[in-house]
Parts: sequence; C-alpha cells; structure tokens
Amino acid sequence: MQVSDLRIALFSGNYNITVDGANRALNRLVGYLLRCGAAVRVYSPTVENPGMEPVGDLVSLPSLPIPTRSEYRFSTGVNARIRRDLAEFAPNIVHVSAPDISGHRAVSWARDQGLPVVASVHTRFETYLPYYHLGLLAPAAIALQRRFYRRCDALVAPSQSMVDVLRTERMGSDIGIWSRGVDRTIFDPARRDLAWRRSLGIADGDFVIGFLSRVVMEKGLDVFCDTIDELRRRGVAHKVLVVGEGPARAWFEERLSDGIFIGFTGGQSLGRAVASMDVMFFPSETEAFGNVSLEAMASGIPVVAAAATGSENLVDDGQSGRLIAPGNIAGYADAIAAYVGNRQLAQGHGAAGEVLSRDYDWDKINQAVADTYIRKITERAG
Repeated sequence: MQVSDLRIALFSGNYNITVDGANRALNRLVGYLLRCGAAVRVYSPTVENPGMEPVGDLVSLPSLPIPTRSEYRFSTGVNARIRRDLAEFAPNIVHVSAPDISGHRAVSWARDQGLPVVASVHTRFETYLPYYHLGLLAPAAIALQRRFYRRCDALVAPSQSMVDVLRTERMGSDIGIWSRGVDRTIFDPARRDLAWRRSLGIADGDFVIGFLSRVVMEKGLDVFCDTIDELRRRGVAHKVLVVGEGPARAWFEERLSDGIFIGFTGGQSLGRAVASMDVMFFPSETEAFGNVSLEAMASGIPVVAAAATGSENLVDDGQSGRLIAPGNIAGYADAIAAYVGNRQLAQGHGAAGEVLSRDYDWDKINQAVADTYIRKITERAG
C-alpha cells in the first residue's frame, strides 16, 4: 500500500481557529499527505475569522464557544450531516486529534465501519487544570482520556517523554512518535537584527530574556515572572521580550511592567524576533513537544526550560541550554544569570542547539504518521 492509496478523515478540535503548535503540525501533516497523493478531509469547528488559512478540504463540525476561552470552540458531536459527508468521502482510516465529543463519536463511527483509528496526542490536558484551580479533577481527566485513547488502534505522540507518560498512564500499547519539525526558512541565526532591537529600546549590550508562546497561564507565566523578580533581586541586568498573544496578556503585562510586548507575529518577523533574543526562557510543564524550544534552537539561541515532557527531549542540558526542575525559581535564575555573566557560554550553547535542530525535517517526520496509517490498515485487512 502507498501513501497515495490513503483516504484519511481527520477530526480536530481546532484545526485553524487559533495559531498554535498543534494546529501548525496538523496543517503541515495534511499538506504533506496531499503532496504525496493521499485524499484527506478535515472535520473541525470553524469560525468566521480564523487565525490561519486551513490546508486541505475542511468540513465544519457543530460546536459551541468554550466559556472563558472564547478563542476556542467545543465540538458537540457528529450529526447526520457529518455522517453523510463521511459516507460520501469513504475514508479507509480515521485520525482523531482531540478527546472531545466529536472525537469520541468519530471513533464510534469508525468502529461501526470496521475502520482503524489513529489518535495523535498534542496536549497534556490534565496538566492545565491546576492553573484554573481544578487540580482535583486531574485523576478524572486522566481516566476519561484513557477511555478515549484505548478505543483507538494506535497513538502517535510528539516526544519520547510524552510516550513514556502515556505508557505510565496506561493510555495504550501501540504508541509511536510523531515529532515536530522546524521551518529553517524562518528560524535562522542570521535573522538576528540589532537595529530592530534598538527600535524597541534595547541597547546592543543588553541581555534579552525571551518568551515565545500563546500567553496563557498554563505556559508557566507565574514561574516566569517569579524568576524575573528573583533576577531583579540579585541585580542581574536584563530586558524581557515577550512574543505572543493570548487571554492572559493583561495579567502578564501587569506583572512584567518593564517588559517589551510585541504581540503575535509570524513568518520572517517571528524569525527576527526569536534570533534577536539572547536566551529563551520557557518554564511550561504542560508541553507534549515544546515547539518554541526547537524554534529557539534553530535560531541559535540557548534555551532554559522546565525538565518536563517536550523540552527535555530537545534541550541537551549543559550543552544547548539548561533543563531545570519545574517550579525551581532559584534554579531558573541561576541558569539565566550564568548566561548573562558569560555571553560566550550563551553563544556556545546557542550554536550547539542550532546544530541539533538540523535533525528535525518535516517530511521525514510526517512520513512516520503515514507509515502508521498504512500499518494499521494492513493489519486490519489481514
């Protein structure tokens, strides 16, 4: 069986409504599959003005806005219209990317049709709950995810550390890696721009601590701010540059009153912003992969990150950056202060990260998912 023989029905909770790592990965996967001659139809909630143009054929799922997080929508199921569309498309495999209602219904539909199901795992949903004072619900969230994923034929996760978590939580037995790539036309050390830094009030000798992500609490914003406070107490001179947008921006700006916030940016402007940092500080504990760590590495910037799923499989501690125990404010401050005091160390770790980042080729990475599709279809047929 060839990739061109595949007919994939892909169910997403948010294919292009907002711009985040999961959505970019799914769109890149669909683009690769289409270039290889596969047929793909995507089913996802939609909005009038999405954050990005979708790749491929997109069918709108019925959905409702999520309370307090209006930038996302919650799909409400697979209705008769969607079932008719599925029957017309006639997939030979179903891919689900979120354990929501529509994801469950898609799995049920596939099982009724005798089709294999592959699930991609993008987010550690249970780790979000403490940031919204719902930590007591984490065991229930894990149990619900387990019920969902164990109904699928195979899982693909973006890092070995995430695979290990899924195995520990007994989410499934057939779990492979669908890593992430980096766009080398955007992220490149050559995009560093001192004139652009000056336009933001950053002197050539200033040390810039960068943050790149959606600005939401579960990205460790509280830990980031507490670490900056500790650096101030120690008298470590620095500037903070925040790249990204999100519902917690007002809170973040208030806590980082002297931070430089440039909001959301993309393309070459994003590459310039990242390459113009001196260190990327990313204390998030909720990542399945850590795209921004890889993007910083490709830009020749050292990374100080949480030793948690995602970044711990990207950052070579002591060689391309530092991995610090989650929540260890003093440890984060020590790591950053070492770079501020030794620019040669920062540059050396940044250069090492850039070399490591060259291994992440999108086509090779996406072929691994296509291989999983083919393997499960072949197994089912046999």
